[in-house]
Amino acid sequence: MTTAPDPADLTARARIRDAALRHIGEHGYERATIRGIAETAGVSPGLVRHHYGSKQALREACDEHLTKTMHRLHEQAGQRPPVGFNPVAVMGPYRRYLARALSEGWATPFFDEMVRVGERWLAEADQDRPEPPDVDPRTRAAVLAAMALAPTVLSQLVERGMGAAIDSAEGQDKLLRALLDIHSHSLLTPEEAARARAALEGAPS
Repeated sequence: MTTAPDPADLTARARIRDAALRHIGEHGYERATIRGIAETAGVSPGLVRHHYGSKQALREACDEHLTKTMHRLHEQAGQRPPVGFNPVAVMGPYRRYLARALSEGWATPFFDEMVRVGERWLAEADQDRPEPPDVDPRTRAAVLAAMALAPTVLSQLVERGMGAAIDSAEGQDKLLRALLDIHSHSLLTPEEAARARAALEGAPS
């Protein structure tokens, strides 16, 4: 899945932000500099400061853009996408930045928003379940968000296992097909799940 550019992004401010996404994704936030981001964008450091003021404000604008992009992709996919949000496949230009954000610990707002969206989906899906879940939607949404984001952080290992680059057409096809199979075929039978749940309930707290 891809998304059309936002018309509001056809500005110098947006070009600087996109350069920051690339530059920080390559070098990390601590090593990134206003001068380096300006060179990546092909503008002067003064223009970067004019639009954003500081590196921190620029990073916050990058995070806000990712969250906005995520929401647009959710809207395109509909209320309940077939296999869940997969940032590796649908946020290719931002993958390295997102991996940095997750591994360096500043992706909290983005992750929290993923959890909020997932919580709404799960709450709606729970209404159609024949048996009520024994774990609240927010907890399940947090775990699902972590699972969806894991290939971004572990991309080199995932690529090694798949035998294909994760942002190639072959790699995306393999990843999405694997996710579809995992989501549509339970690893446990209902009887095995019931036994495991009973063991958890009987374990000492």
